[in-house]
Amino acid sequence: MLLTILLQAAAGAAIAKSGVALAAAAAAFAGAFGISKIGSSAMEAISRQPESASDVRSSMIIVAGMVEGAALFAIIVCLLAIVL
Repeated sequence: MLLTILLQAAAGAAIAKSGVALAAAAAAFAGAFGISKIGSSAMEAISRQPESASDVRSSMIIVAGMVEGAALFAIIVCLLAIVL
C-alpha cells in the first residue's frame, strides 16, 4: 500500500516536471517569436522611411529588451516551480 502511494507521488512529480519544462519551452518560443516580429516590423519601417532608421532602431532595441526580460522572467518562474 505504501509503495503504491510512493510510486503515484513519484509519477505525479515527473508529470509536473514535464509540464514545467513544456511551459519553459513555450515561454522561450513566445519570446523568440516576439523578437522576430519586432525585427521584421522594424526592417519594414526602415525600408519605408530610411531617414527615421535611428529612431526605429532604438525603439526596436528597447522593446526587444522588454520582450526578452519577460521571457526570461517566465523561464525563471518555471525553473523555480521545479525547485520549490
